[in-house]
Amino acid sequence: MLQPDLLPGHRAAAVLTVLRQSTPLVHCMTNDVVQSFTANVLLAIGAAPAMVIEPEEAAQFAPAAGALLINIGTLTAERSRAMLAAIHAANESATPWTLDPVAVGGLSFRTAFAREILSLRPAAVRGNASEILALAGVSAGGRGVDSTDDAQSALPAARQLALQTGAVVAVTGEQDYVTDGAGAWAVAGGGKLMTRVVGTGCALSAVVAACLSLPGNRLDNVAAACQFMKLAGGQAIAAGSGPGSFIPAFLDALYHLNEEALA
Repeated sequence: MLQPDLLPGHRAAAVLTVLRQSTPLVHCMTNDVVQSFTANVLLAIGAAPAMVIEPEEAAQFAPAAGALLINIGTLTAERSRAMLAAIHAANESATPWTLDPVAVGGLSFRTAFAREILSLRPAAVRGNASEILALAGVSAGGRGVDSTDDAQSALPAARQLALQTGAVVAVTGEQDYVTDGAGAWAVAGGGKLMTRVVGTGCALSAVVAACLSLPGNRLDNVAAACQFMKLAGGQAIAAGSGPGSFIPAFLDALYHLNEEALA
């Protein structure tokens, strides 16, 4: 299998321009550990977050948002009902939604739920290699949110998952790979320090959702979301000295991210 080309910087730059012009509202049904960080990341990049999790409100709110994020990191039975209500409402209103299948494959309740909602046609799926492999039904390693598989090794499974569901699938790691089943982009950058703070992957899924609300090519839009986070992450690592200084530097880098740096 040929290595996908790197996403051209001018394509990511074009997506950033549209994102900041439109300020998409993202309905985040995400896990309890990362809600504040996710909201701050969306605000820094130029989107607007909303965390609505009550089932009745979730179904009412999803059609009003530009995009919906379903992150199953702290899944409960009650939250699964709220997520289903939001997904059905989003589908009825043609609101694109993104699935982040946190720790799928390791625990039966969340794995069954993720596979159930996969049939409801997400616009995108974003996970690490182990999560994507497990979601595609391929034997995978993994320890909770940590992947023991290489992102490139999961690219065939990501392609299979994209063809099966119609979603754009992003498998993230040291280098990210994004595919719609036919085409694929690779996205480089970032660094290991991004795995030493909680929530960078979950926040990326929210940025993916924001970019899916935009017009244009969805494969490019999702890959651009990955590029935003990789570039800002690399800049924050260079500016900081460890996990404590990384988070404010990362938010600043996202806020100051511009088309010239991407291109």
